[in-house]
Amino acid sequence: MKLSKLARISLMTSALAVTSGISPQLLAQNSGIDDVAKAGQQINQSASKSQAKIDKISDQIQSKLQQFKTVNKEIDGLNVYNGQMQTQINNQMEELEQIAVSMEQVSVIERQVSPLMARMIDTLAMFVELDVPFLEEERSKRIDGLKTLLERADIAVSEKFRRVLEAYQVEVDYGRTIEAYTGLIEVNGQERDVDFLRIGRVTLVYQTRDGNTMGIWNQKARSWQELPSSYRTDINKALRIARKQLAPDLIVVPLNEAE
Repeated sequence: MKLSKLARISLMTSALAVTSGISPQLLAQNSGIDDVAKAGQQINQSASKSQAKIDKISDQIQSKLQQFKTVNKEIDGLNVYNGQMQTQINNQMEELEQIAVSMEQVSVIERQVSPLMARMIDTLAMFVELDVPFLEEERSKRIDGLKTLLERADIAVSEKFRRVLEAYQVEVDYGRTIEAYTGLIEVNGQERDVDFLRIGRVTLVYQTRDGNTMGIWNQKARSWQELPSSYRTDINKALRIARKQLAPDLIVVPLNEAE
């Protein structure tokens, strides 16, 4: 038969009391206090270990919570960024669709632009032929160059169109500029070296190098008409202004007869 722990302690206390001559009641009381003290120490140690575990777990929880908050902020930022990127992607997709449509129409536009440029060049050639006859060689070469350019396959259509528009711009600029240049003209049955003066498209006159003969182009009659010597001073002044040898000033020159 086994004895309980409390019974064994009582027997040991009684035996100790008999051998030592101390009363069993006193020994039992001292033994109980020691047991209680030891039990208290054990409880305190256990409680200390538990508290340490609790503190460690609490620190871990706080660390995880901080990580959780940080990750949530990153997620919020990524959501905003993803929204912006999605908007950009949608816009790019729309642009790609527009580009695809434009690419489908390029061939159609190119087929329409080439005949348009040919008509523009022919119109420009006709205009130069009917216009006041200044810089005839230069303007004719420009038109011939455009016709040759139109036949070349190694030049883009856009460049061809730019060159055609550039030629039109040059012709437009002639109408608002003053210019002096030299050339040859037949005067009284002889080819003479003369100075030409062009003022826009309203006046085209010539003067021989010796200054003795002057003439003006009559657009209506499409022929040269001789000018009186009274215009010599003004024409010489206009020639010097056109060559930037004099500052711009008021000049008196004859005008073509308007139709």
